[in-house]
Amino acid sequence: MKPTWIPLSDPDITHDELDAVSEVLQSPRISAGPVVQRFEAAFAQYLGRRHAVAVSSGTMGILLALQAAGITASDEVVASPYGWRESAHAIAALGARPLFADIDYWAGTIVPEKAEAVIGARTKAIIGANVNGHPAPWDKLREVARRHRTVLIEDSTEAIGSIYQGKKVGTFGDMSVFDFSQPGPLVCGEGGMVVTDDDDLAGKLQQLRIRRPEDRSSVVFGMTAPFQCAMSDMSAALGLVQLQRLEIILEKRKRAERWYYDYVQSFEGIKDPYIGPDVDVVHWFLYVVHLGTRFSRSSRDAIVEDLHTESIEAAAYATPLHAQRRYMEFGYRRGSLFVAEKVADRAVALPFHTHLTEEQIAFIIGTMKDASINVGAGTAIYL
Repeated sequence: MKPTWIPLSDPDITHDELDAVSEVLQSPRISAGPVVQRFEAAFAQYLGRRHAVAVSSGTMGILLALQAAGITASDEVVASPYGWRESAHAIAALGARPLFADIDYWAGTIVPEKAEAVIGARTKAIIGANVNGHPAPWDKLREVARRHRTVLIEDSTEAIGSIYQGKKVGTFGDMSVFDFSQPGPLVCGEGGMVVTDDDDLAGKLQQLRIRRPEDRSSVVFGMTAPFQCAMSDMSAALGLVQLQRLEIILEKRKRAERWYYDYVQSFEGIKDPYIGPDVDVVHWFLYVVHLGTRFSRSSRDAIVEDLHTESIEAAAYATPLHAQRRYMEFGYRRGSLFVAEKVADRAVALPFHTHLTEEQIAFIIGTMKDASINVGAGTAIYL
């Protein structure tokens, strides 16, 4: 018999989250209010940063960060084209020009030397991403940003809890951005957070986020047009409890990761996620496996379809931004960034959440083995 549907993501929700949301629903305020402020304070404390500004999504967080840094339509921003979250869309949404730099084949994160190679006279910011939870090489990215006097923004929309050289992700950028929608470990429906240690940047982020009623006639605040992208107290209540339970949630996901690792080792056709030598801890956003070079993009898609047929939700991990139609006006085409395309064509995101059982994971990997035989790929080579 086939199992019931195994979803890609399934949030870890307890009665504590339900009680917190119920309390807000019975209060006189469910829009942005005191619960958002408590969530911001708790999140800033979790990371050891001075300020946290809650927003409606990670992409809006990136957009606000860029605008707070003074980025305009005449500027350029370096970013990675690769990731599940397409938060770098914020660059084009602001009207600025994205400068995509290729990624490391194994880690999936932006290569500092390649990022530096595309920097020009109009480049004002670098966005480095902790792709699928794996930290970017922040020491080298900081050196590049310092040499070229650019703002360094940390896109942590796919990462929380991972540790790079003894420090948590979210502590490396002039501003760092998180996202709290599925399939991440900390979920509050929809929402995001921008953190910074800079008082001026924090003030600008708050002005850009929403106009408070008392500020509507202010000459100072009237200089800025807000995006009205605040988080609600309902979402913040959910996020606050999830943050308090985060270490428990992450440890449950580690259990699923260990099961995946054991079963993936018996399958020569796929490679388990890579962890760089300078990384202390990775908490994966999704469990992403990489097919060997004998697999094509179409065979990857066929495998995903076979998984769906067996009631397993899986997906291609990424469609590189530079290969999407929106970026043709900037001169990008498929073939522009070889590594990102090669990795993306063979990356499969598998279900990853706290409710998975060992039997389900064994079934997922077993089904993937059978699917790889069906497409005729056989044993794969990774280089």
